Amino acid sequence: MFYIQKGRLMKRRPVCLVCLILMFCIWLMDLAGFARISGNPLPESVQLYIEKHPEAVICGEVQQYQATEYSLSAYLKHVCLIVGSEQIPIKNLRVFLKSNKEFPIGTTVKISGKLEEIPEPRNPGEFDSRQFYACQKIYYFMKNGAVLAWSSKYSRYGQFMQNLKSKIMQTLDIAAKEDAGIFEAMLLGEKDNLEDEVKIRYQMAGIIHILAISGLHISVLGIGFFDLLKRAGFGNVSAGMVVLSVLLQYGILTGESVSAMRAVGMFLVAVGARIAGRTYDLLTALAVSAVLLLLDAPANLYNSGFWLSFGAVAGLGVVAPVLAGCIRVENRLAASVMKTLVSSIAVQMTTFPIMLRIYGEISLAGFFLNLLVLPTVSVVLVSGIAAVAVGMASVSAAVYVVLPGRVLLFLYEKLCELAAGIPFCTWIAGSPKLWQCAGYYVLLFLGVEILGMSRGTVTWNGATGKRAGNHAFMQEEKNHGEGKGWLRKYQLLSGISGIMLILGLGILIYHPSGNLQITCLDIGQGDCISIQLPQGQNFLIDGGSSNKKNIAHYQILPFLKNRGIGVIDAILISHTDNDHISGVLELFDYMRTHLTSVRVKNLILPEWTQPDDAYQQLVDKAQAAGVNVQKGRKGEQIALGKASLRFLSPDRGTAGTDANEDGMVVELTYGGFEGLFTGDIGTETEKKLLPELEDVDFLKVGHHGSRYSTCQEFLDVVRPELAVVSCSATNTYGHPSGETIERLEDSGAKIWYTMKEGAVTAETDGKEVWVDTFVHP
Repeated sequence: MFYIQKGRLMKRRPVCLVCLILMFCIWLMDLAGFARISGNPLPESVQLYIEKHPEAVICGEVQQYQATEYSLSAYLKHVCLIVGSEQIPIKNLRVFLKSNKEFPIGTTVKISGKLEEIPEPRNPGEFDSRQFYACQKIYYFMKNGAVLAWSSKYSRYGQFMQNLKSKIMQTLDIAAKEDAGIFEAMLLGEKDNLEDEVKIRYQMAGIIHILAISGLHISVLGIGFFDLLKRAGFGNVSAGMVVLSVLLQYGILTGESVSAMRAVGMFLVAVGARIAGRTYDLLTALAVSAVLLLLDAPANLYNSGFWLSFGAVAGLGVVAPVLAGCIRVENRLAASVMKTLVSSIAVQMTTFPIMLRIYGEISLAGFFLNLLVLPTVSVVLVSGIAAVAVGMASVSAAVYVVLPGRVLLFLYEKLCELAAGIPFCTWIAGSPKLWQCAGYYVLLFLGVEILGMSRGTVTWNGATGKRAGNHAFMQEEKNHGEGKGWLRKYQLLSGISGIMLILGLGILIYHPSGNLQITCLDIGQGDCISIQLPQGQNFLIDGGSSNKKNIAHYQILPFLKNRGIGVIDAILISHTDNDHISGVLELFDYMRTHLTSVRVKNLILPEWTQPDDAYQQLVDKAQAAGVNVQKGRKGEQIALGKASLRFLSPDRGTAGTDANEDGMVVELTYGGFEGLFTGDIGTETEKKLLPELEDVDFLKVGHHGSRYSTCQEFLDVVRPELAVVSCSATNTYGHPSGETIERLEDSGAKIWYTMKEGAVTAETDGKEVWVDTFVHP
C-alpha cells in the first residue's frame, strides 16, 4: 500500500536567493566585459607594458613550492612589478625558477625573468589553464626566474605548515607506498604524485570525485569534533571557535581548495545556528559558502571544481530527500543500501550536466560502482588520517594502520579495470551548451518539486517479506475510502516527474546535425584534422605534433569528447613523420590499455612498397588496439552518402622512401563543396596531381605553409576560397613562409592560422561555407 505525503520541496530561503542573484550578476558583468571575472583584471596600461617589456623584475612573498618535471616553481602572493622606483601590484604569480633553492615560506624575494600571460585553451574541450589560475588570482607565469635578493624575515607559521605538509607526505610515501599519491590527493589536495593513468581510470569508472578533498567528510568530522568538545564541557562559542580554527588551518594546509573552504563555510553556518538556537539548513549553508567564495574570487563562477563540489552537495540536500521520501524500508541493511543508492542517484542527477560540460562524457559504470565505493571511502580516509597521526611517532606502525585503506584502494583499482573492459563503460555525449544545462535544471527542479508535493512511502517488512501498509494511509482509506484516488494521483504526479526528467535529458544531449564540419586542431607544429559528416560518420586525417607531448590526452581526446565523437570510422595517415602520427600512436595505446572509450574502426595508410619503421609501428599498435588496417592509393574512394573521400595519391607501386612527396592526398566532396588535404607534399607532387585537380572551396595548406609547397601552378588550378595553415607560433622552420602566404592571398584565398586562431572549423551545407575559430584574436 502507499501513503501519499503532501508538501513542498523547498521553503523560502532568502540566502539561497541572494546567492543565485549574485551568480547571475557576476555572469552579466562578465558578459559586459568586466575582466575581473574571466579575464585579466590588471589595468590595460599594465598589461600593455608587460607585453612590450616581458623581461621584468618582480618582488613578492613566497607562498608555496611545487616541483615540476623540469624545474622548481614557486607561488608568490602580493607581487609587485618593479619599474624604476615604482612598484606596480600584479596580484599573485607562479615563477619557474632556474635553481632548486627553496626559501622559507613568507620570505620576500626579488626575481628577474620573463613574464608570460597564462595561455588560454586552443581547442574545444581543452583544459582552461587561464581560468584555473584566475581562481587563484594568478594571471602571469614567470619563466627562467633568477632570484636577485631575499629578506631574512619569513613566516614561522607558514613554514611550520609547509614542514607539516612535507612530513605528512613523507609519512604517506613510506606507509602507503604506490598508493601514496591517492592518499595525498584525498587528504591534502596534492595531485603532483598522482599518476595520469589512475586519474583516467577513476574518471572512466565514475569515481574520480573520491580523488579530491571531501568537503562533506570535513563537515561531518567538524560537527563530530564540535559535539565532542561540547561533551567535554566547552560552550557553543568556545567549541565552535576551536573547531573553526582547526578547519581553517586544514584549509590553508590543503591550499585553500574549493571543497575544503566550502566545508569551512558550511561549518561556520552550522555552529552559528547552534549558538543562535536556530535550525541548521544545508542549502542555506551551501549558499553562504558559495557567496563567500565568489566574493573572494569571482572567477570561481567558471571553476569546474566549484560547480562539481556545490552541485554534489545540492543533490544530497535537494534531490536525495525527495527520492528517499518515496521509498522506505524497515530492514536496516536494506535501508542502508537504499540510502546509498538514493544518494548516488541524486548526486549523479545534479552533476550530470556539469560532468558533460567539463568532460563531454559520463560514466555509466559509475552509477553502480558508487554503490560499492561511497559506503567504504570513509574507511580509506580514516585509515589515511590515522596513519599520518601514528606515523608522526612510528612510520613502521603507520604501514599497518593504513592497510585497510590500501586494501580498499586495491579493490577500487580492480573495479575500475573491470569497468574499463566493458564496451562503452563511459557514454561520450558531447559538451552541452549553457542553455541546455539551464533547461535540464529547470525541468529537474520542477520534476523534483512535483514529486515532493505528493510523494509515496512503501514500507517493506524485511522479516516477513510482505509489504506493510502505512497506518495513517489505512486510517484515511478506512474513513474516506479514497485510497485508490490518492494512489492514482501519486502515480500521475510521479509519471509527470519522470517525463520532465526524460525531457531534461533529451535537451541536454541534443546535438543538431545537418552540416558537414571540418576542424583543424591547434596541436602545435603538426596536423590533426577532424571531419564530421551529417550522417554521423567521423574521420581523422593525421594526428601528431613535433613540439607538443601527449596531444592525444590533452588535445585530441578532449576534442572528440567535447563533440560527442565516440567512434572514429577511420584515421587517414598522409605520411609517417612524427608531426603527423605521434598522437595517433598515443591514442592506440590508450585503446589497447582500455584508458579511453573512444573506438577507431579503421586505420588507412598510404600504400607503399618500402614502408619505414614508423609505418610498421603504426600497423602494430593499431592491430594491438583492435583496429582494422587498410591501404589507400590513387583512384580509390570511400562513398559516404552525399559525401565521398577520394584518394589522389600515392600511385600504385610508390616506394615511400620520400615520406613527404609520396604521401597521401585526399579530396572530400559534399554536395557542391570540395575540400583538399595535401599532407606535406611539395611542388613536385603538386604538379603531378594537376590533371586530377579542380577548383576547391577548402584547402588544408601543404607542409604547414612551407615555401616549397603550394606552388603557383597548383594554386592556379585549385583556387581555394579558404585555406588553413596548421603550424606552431614557435616553430624553427620558418612556417608559414611569407612567399607561400603571398601566393595564397594573390589567389584570392581567405587564410586562417591555427597558431593565431586556435582550432579552425569550416562548416558547410554543401553550398555555403561558414568558418568559426576557437580563439578570437
